[in-house]
Amino acid sequence: MSNNQFVVIGIGQFGEAIARTLSEKGAEVLAIDKSQEKVDYIANDVAYAVALDSTDKNALLSQNIQNYDAVVIAIGEDFEELLLTAVNLIELNISRIIVRAKGKVNRLILEKLGLKEIFSPEHAVGAVVAERLLNPSIVNFLDLPDGYVITEIKAPKSVIGQTLQSIQLREAYNINLVTIKNEVEERDGDEVVKRQHIKGVPHRDTVINENDFIVVFGSTRDIQKFIDINN
Repeated sequence: MSNNQFVVIGIGQFGEAIARTLSEKGAEVLAIDKSQEKVDYIANDVAYAVALDSTDKNALLSQNIQNYDAVVIAIGEDFEELLLTAVNLIELNISRIIVRAKGKVNRLILEKLGLKEIFSPEHAVGAVVAERLLNPSIVNFLDLPDGYVITEIKAPKSVIGQTLQSIQLREAYNINLVTIKNEVEERDGDEVVKRQHIKGVPHRDTVINENDFIVVFGSTRDIQKFIDINN
């Protein structure tokens, strides 16, 4: 098989979003769920969609699952089903397994199986919501180890109209600019909608405009200092 071929097991909201996004980006996706209704729902949007019991190793083998680049276990509610599926994939020597975990206990059990790529979307979303409640300037962020984050911030008032050279993000605040996004109104048929566009790689003479969002990397403390000083 060529690259960019993936299996998504569990077509709830999380699994469906992964399968659809992968497919939209040109990947070949095999969507698996024990519910025929869920399989039928996504069938037209992915390369393959099959209703089967992922706790049955032979059922997985029937789909040549071992030939795919990676398998995502997106089973949300039934941890026993998730666990048995994970064990099957390990025994089938699947090269890359990405699994969803709910809660610390589930994560610990999956780690004991030797799984490395474990994600908790509820925790990640909860962290983003909490951060936005505490600091409305923050639109989105990616939490990194050792107190560092990549954060998307609505351009603070006092930097609007200034060039990057005059703001001196690195020298004055110890943070690095990743890119700049701007929000513009565009016509979509009969409607006017707001869309965001990436400005690419900014230069020293790039000017920050009113509807810009700046994406920066740095420590949580330094980024918060930048927001507090300039808002």
